[in-house]
Amino acid sequence: MGGGVTRKVRAVKALDFFALPESMPFQDVFDPEVYPWEWLPRICEAVRELKGNAAERTLPPGVAIEGEVYLAESVKLPPYCVIQGPCWIGENVEIRPGAYIRGNVIVGAGSVIGNSCEYKNALLMENTQTPHFSYVGDSILGNGAHLGAGAILSNLRFDQKRIRVRVDGKRVDTGLRKFGAILGDWAEIGCNTAVMPGSLIGKRSLVGPATSFSGYLEPGQLYLENATRRTTPLRD
Repeated sequence: MGGGVTRKVRAVKALDFFALPESMPFQDVFDPEVYPWEWLPRICEAVRELKGNAAERTLPPGVAIEGEVYLAESVKLPPYCVIQGPCWIGENVEIRPGAYIRGNVIVGAGSVIGNSCEYKNALLMENTQTPHFSYVGDSILGNGAHLGAGAILSNLRFDQKRIRVRVDGKRVDTGLRKFGAILGDWAEIGCNTAVMPGSLIGKRSLVGPATSFSGYLEPGQLYLENATRRTTPLRD
């Protein structure tokens, strides 16, 4: 079992975690007054009728694009990546080699889509940073959120049952079998940390490196796992 925070969630509206940037053309889809995880199925709704423009661009060698993919003119494409639509990518996004975007993905302006990272049914707002070796599935990253190298947002329970979140001392059934994490604006996840399904990280909160986290971390908090560290002499 991973470590985590079990106290009840007091602020659970989407607006308590982030605000959808005005540069994103999906304002009518994402209601700030609902639970933040209710935005996850709405990602598909937001891009369902999307008309792509990737066919209008000259693509670098090794870039494979399938389906309806919208790329802002200033998106930086690497020599090799896979983008499957529907997908919307905003201005000045940097996509690095080996990125794999699996559909139903929205990426806000100024973000970094990292090398050897995978994204599926995800909403990344402006200036998010996911630079190296991460999995972002069925998750939402607020403005300026950052994942350290190797951070994993796990989206499926071992028993594959629907995911529940504790709200006001009660377990609320989200109705979702796949639900990774909600990261508030400027939240940070340390290197090689696994965030368990249905976790909520408040604004400007940090989860330390090499951690297994589950639950809810209130805004402006630092979570670290304490471990006993010692050295043992080598034997001849």
